[in-house]
Parts: sequence; structure tokens; C-alpha cells
Amino acid sequence: MQVCERIRRLRESKNLSQGDIEGRTGLLRCYVSRVENGHTIPSLETLEKFARALEVLLCQLSYEGHDLPPAEKVSENGKRDRASAGSDLRAFECMRQAVSRMTDPERNLLVEMAKTVVRQK
Repeated sequence: MQVCERIRRLRESKNLSQGDIEGRTGLLRCYVSRVENGHTIPSLETLEKFARALEVLLCQLSYEGHDLPPAEKVSENGKRDRASAGSDLRAFECMRQAVSRMTDPERNLLVEMAKTVVRQK
């Protein structure tokens, strides 16, 4: 399932309109529509806005499985269980920041390198 379809399904499952997403993200409703219909590819920062607006983890927008991945566990005192994923989250945040500072050619090179590594496995 593509990210655009996942965003639409999440929005509809939470009974939110595109206007509601506009209000929560600051993105224009017409832009939300273009993303949901696959006419526009959002940046990572824009995907983060969608994730916050939909109250999901960023990884849930790009999850490849048919169903949504399980949400983060919340303990009885209301705190999120990050013990098992703490270092992964820190590593992801470092990667996200580094990628956001890259130029387009640098990002393309990184993607091609990742594709090569995946093909070798």
C-alpha cells in the first residue's frame, strides 16, 4: 500500500475530513487531496505533519503490510514504552536530520546506495 493510500485510510478511519487535516497541519486542503490521490509526493517533514495530525507514528505511514503496524505500547501510567526502541528512535532521528540537510543529488545517491545494499541481501 502506498503512503498516499495509507494517509487517506487513516484519515477516514478517524472520521477526519481533509479540512480537519488542513487545520491540524497548516497544509492547504487541496494539497492534502493531491497527496492522498498520489499527485504530489510529500517531503519527510510534511509526512511528519501528517503523522502528528493523524496521531500515529511516522513509520505507520510507510508501513508495507496490509494492516497497520501495532501502535506504540503505552504503560499503565500513560507513558510510552520506548525501552526496546529507544536507540532505534535516536538513530532514526539522527538519520532524519542528516537527510533533511542533504541536497537532492546527495539524497538520490543515498537512495541508490540503499537499493544496492538491499539487492545484495
